Formats: sequence, C-alpha cells, structure tokens
Amino acid sequence: MASAALELTGFFLGLLGMLGTLVATVLPYWRTSAHVGSNIVTAVASMRGLWMECVYQSTGVFQCETYNSMLALQSDLQASRALMVISLVLSVLAIAVATPGMQCTVCLEGAASAKARVAGAGGTLFLAAGLLALIPVSWTTHEVVQNFYRPSVPSSMKFELGESLYLGLASALLSLLGGALLCTSFCQEGDAAHGHGAGYPYPGVAGGGGGVRTSSQTYRNPALQVGGANTGSRGLSRDTGGSHYGSHATRGSKKAPGYDVTGYV
Repeated sequence: MASAALELTGFFLGLLGMLGTLVATVLPYWRTSAHVGSNIVTAVASMRGLWMECVYQSTGVFQCETYNSMLALQSDLQASRALMVISLVLSVLAIAVATPGMQCTVCLEGAASAKARVAGAGGTLFLAAGLLALIPVSWTTHEVVQNFYRPSVPSSMKFELGESLYLGLASALLSLLGGALLCTSFCQEGDAAHGHGAGYPYPGVAGGGGGVRTSSQTYRNPALQVGGANTGSRGLSRDTGGSHYGSHATRGSKKAPGYDVTGYV
C-alpha cells in the first residue's frame, strides 16, 4: 500500500507540474517592465513572453501582439520555446505511460514486475520533462537579472522577473518530485521481487513465504540453530516411537525371510 500511495502522489505531482508548465509557456509574463529611475511613473507597462509581447496602458487597455517571424527571433528565445514544448510532450507521454503501470489500475495485472517497470519509465519521463522545463526558466532568470544590474542598459529597457518564471520554476520542481516518487516506487517493487523483504537474507524466517530452511541458513542464523535442534529432537523422538510401534507390529506378524530393516532378525 505504501508504494501505491507513492505512485498516486508522484502521478498527481507530475500532472500538476505539466499543467503549470503549460500555463507558464502560454502566458506572456516572462519579463515585465521595471519601474526604476526615471521610469517610476509610467503610462505604459510592457510584458514579454515566449510567443507574444503585451502592453498595458494606464487607461485600462491591454494589447498583445504575437511574434510575426520565428526565424527572426533571438536564438535563446527559440531554444526556450523548443525546450518548453518538448517538456510538455514528455509530460503527456509520462502520464500515458505511468497510468497502466500504477497499482490502482487494472492494466498488466498478470505481471507485477512489468507494472513496476512501466511506472518507473513514466517517472523517468517526468524527470526529463522537469529538467527540460527548468533550463529555459533558469536561463531567462539569469539573463533578466544580469541586464537589470548592467549600467549600460537604460532604465526604460530594464525588465524584472515575471510571474511565469516563478510558475515555471514551481512546475519544474513538481515534475521532478513526481518523477522521483514514481522511480522510488519502482525501486521498492524491484527489492520485493528479488526477495529483499523483512527476512532478508534468511528467506525461511519472517517474510520468506514459508520456504524450506537450508543448512546454510541455519548456520548463519543462531536463532534457527536452537529452534532447529529442538525441532529435530522432537522429530527424532516421534520417529523412534513410530519405529518401536512398528517393531511390535512386525513381531506379531509373520516375518519375511531375510534381514529386517528395523534391526530385529
């Protein structure tokens, strides 16, 4: 049940990370105009995103314009677009892969190891999606901070961190955490499949499933030596009584010619 709870938690965290990444990719609030210096009181506030640039006027008018040419954009903006889109695609694939591998679903019920591997593959995709979403967010944050403290940049051209950067960072962390939880559940399933349970390395003890105790297991576990000696002595006394009873029965019946296996001739 613990692994099932981890799988559900990781799945929902990855789903929230995908939704947050989608919202951060679409919204234009990656860079917002900074109100510093002579630009403290302004009638126009500008916002820039991956797909459009918006202007908010003091009269309440909000206008947005998409970038007309993709090839005319800066290389870092094009790379940020590509990484965010790939992150969304990987998140969708992670959801599609992790769903049949979770314990709360009825898919792949005949093979527990196969379900664990599928869930681990979904967690790996979530991890990759979180890393890809974290790269453009971190790079854009670094660029905005560097330009803000650069003296050569005029105050009207300086920008601050937008809300989309914070949302993108939180979404990337959620995707990473969700993928890590799914991978942890996969590791637990792998340990259980290899017999590393409560009785490891003595499968005949607790958690061993009622297996047969071998001589090497009895030698390595002193508790089994005492119990094994008592058990063996009891079995020996029972066998002795049984052989004694069998000898009386053999005496009362007609003996077959030859040597009797009980020791009586």
